[in-house]
Amino acid sequence: MVLQILILIAGLALIVVGADALVDGSTCVAKRSGISDFVIGLTIVGMGTSAPEMVVSFIGAIHGSADVSIGNVIGSNIFNTLLIAGVTALILPVAITKENRKVDIPYNIFVVLLLIALGMNATLTGLGSDSLSRIDGAVLLCFFAAFMYYSFKKGSSDNTEGQEAPKYGTAMSVIMIMGGLAGLILGGNLFVNSATDIAHRLNISEKFIALTILAGGTSLPELATCVVAAAKKNPSLALGNVIGSNLFNILLILGGSALIRPLSFASINYIDLGVLLLSSLLLLISAWTGKNNKVDRFDGVLFLLCFVGYFTYLFMNIN
Repeated sequence: MVLQILILIAGLALIVVGADALVDGSTCVAKRSGISDFVIGLTIVGMGTSAPEMVVSFIGAIHGSADVSIGNVIGSNIFNTLLIAGVTALILPVAITKENRKVDIPYNIFVVLLLIALGMNATLTGLGSDSLSRIDGAVLLCFFAAFMYYSFKKGSSDNTEGQEAPKYGTAMSVIMIMGGLAGLILGGNLFVNSATDIAHRLNISEKFIALTILAGGTSLPELATCVVAAAKKNPSLALGNVIGSNLFNILLILGGSALIRPLSFASINYIDLGVLLLSSLLLLISAWTGKNNKVDRFDGVLFLLCFVGYFTYLFMNIN
């Protein structure tokens, strides 16, 4: 057991280091292309910090563990919005633009509703089964492609004046991207294998492990990125990272995982999906309430209370 815990920690360390290198390298390349901070956070940083979730969920799908793939994504999105956005808002209120209110946040809610409609098809309509099929995966990937096209098209016209210059040259950025990906793949394998082994030894469900340990561990890059962005008074990147990561997790990661192998929603219940939807709605409510167009410290406290409430529920129903 001790060895498995050490392997789990080593795998997580490789994931975090790999994601950091991938984000830095990708961000430098994006800045050289003249893309704005928010779009970098929404796309490049969002994708980079979602890379741990992608590796964990893809490996879970390859191993035939739908609970790992789905639980990791649902848990990570809840972590992103309720914990990470909540902590970020406590450090520095996060400004919300008109574009965020009318496009980015509503699209995030739409994607969550789409996931529920596809994954809980039998429960909602009485037809088919409660699972993501390969066709469902392809649908999610199409929406991902549309999201990326829109984001980069918009990003090329955004104002980038005052944006920091890239830290690294092109060659170094490419090396960091490749090295980061290698660390993610190796660390992801170690992390998933050790976590599932620990779950089996303790007779704990893979869903619980995925919603808590895997989701929390793979959300560390998002937490670090948002806290640093808030500390450096760049909350637009932090908000973009949260929304971008949530969209990547559902559209790219679950879409890709379902293409690898159809994913059963049998162990996912209304509470899990309800909290996922609630977290997205709270972000929308924050965008349209108050006078400062911000996710302020009051919102941050509300997010954290919801997070604590959900995880209290999980630990009371550990199996």
